[in-house]
Amino acid sequence: MQPNYKNLIVWQKSMELVLEVYLLTENYPRSELYGLVSQSRRCGVSMPSNIAEGRRRGSDKEFYHFLSIAFGSGAGLETQIEIAKKLPLGKNLNFTKVDSLLEEVMKILSVLLINR
Repeated sequence: MQPNYKNLIVWQKSMELVLEVYLLTENYPRSELYGLVSQSRRCGVSMPSNIAEGRRRGSDKEFYHFLSIAFGSGAGLETQIEIAKKLPLGKNLNFTKVDSLLEEVMKILSVLLINR
């Protein structure tokens, strides 16, 4: 049987992050639907997707390769969140949950990648 990814804390936390990104971006203006909304959601979805794909591939080398991709997507999401905060659209939004989960997931990924 292929290794299970659903029991990985990093996958579980990144799934929570995706849900929070979706909830947050629901509050962005419609004009950002094809900009920050789409890009932020794609980066968010990419994180647990790559963790799952890498885990299912079965080899440590591929798993760490896909963790690296997830880490890169997290950096992209961090950047998009920072852009949103600096724009007028972010003035009245609460980024606390997304910031906290993103920081946690990035720390876990960083530790996994360093300790391989």
